[in-house]
Amino acid sequence: MSFSAWVMQPTVFPWIAFAFGLCIGSFLNVVIHRLPKMMERDWRAQCSAYLAETGGTQQVRAEPVAAPVERYNLVVPRSACPACGHRISALENIPVLSWVALRGKCSACGTRISLRYPAVEISAGLLAAVSAIHFGPGAAALGAMVVAWNLLALALIDLDTQLLPDDITLPLLWTGLLVNLWGVFVPLSSAVIGAIAGYLSLWTVYWAFKLATGKEGMGYGDFKLFAAIGAWLGWKVLPVVILASSVVGAVVGLSLMIARKHGRDVPIPFGPYLAAAGLIGMYWGDDLMRGWMAT
Repeated sequence: MSFSAWVMQPTVFPWIAFAFGLCIGSFLNVVIHRLPKMMERDWRAQCSAYLAETGGTQQVRAEPVAAPVERYNLVVPRSACPACGHRISALENIPVLSWVALRGKCSACGTRISLRYPAVEISAGLLAAVSAIHFGPGAAALGAMVVAWNLLALALIDLDTQLLPDDITLPLLWTGLLVNLWGVFVPLSSAVIGAIAGYLSLWTVYWAFKLATGKEGMGYGDFKLFAAIGAWLGWKVLPVVILASSVVGAVVGLSLMIARKHGRDVPIPFGPYLAAAGLIGMYWGDDLMRGWMAT
């Protein structure tokens, strides 16, 4: 038996997917932490450039020239302890195992390392394994892993910053349409309609709410995320996704307000609920639709 044939065995493929997912989860931790900071740096640079070209020109020129900013992206600088600056070595960066071996503390200063890091790694691994089991070896499983990992990152970024970066949502949308050129999940026509319907449905809700209340009920990132889900899963799954996300969001939001842990006027990010509902739709959307139609 060749190595590729061995990997694709139903009893082996989920374990390979889980191990690979752990590694992807380690990278997702970097994305979740750094991408919002990269966006903020870019916004500051754009604001500085704008002020230099408009009424703030003289004020900006009067300021001392800033030192060159250290390159900061998803690759450099190397990960380091935020407390003492200790650079994380390769042995300290093994998914989950390093956190356990270090007992959740920095090897240099003993500062606690958040449990969230191994939690994200394990979540990414489990999502990959579920995709492998549900779809079996093939393109659909790989595509499902890509969707799941992106939704995981988007959910946590939105939870932290109330942002859904275009750097993730737009590539996810276009990749969904590209994958469905070959009908991996749904026919291309269903994917295109799903992308359009996903965007326009939440766009319509947004404007209806704003015209009725004068407030913004959600952000444009939610439109793009829902469009991306539609591009991957097709338009038929969208009712399941929006219903599930709305129910979960309402329950969690009311629970937080009742527990007085969240003010009524404090916005609640919708992205995590939309991402969770997108996963439900991807794995069990067809079953839910059949059950719904049978009732």
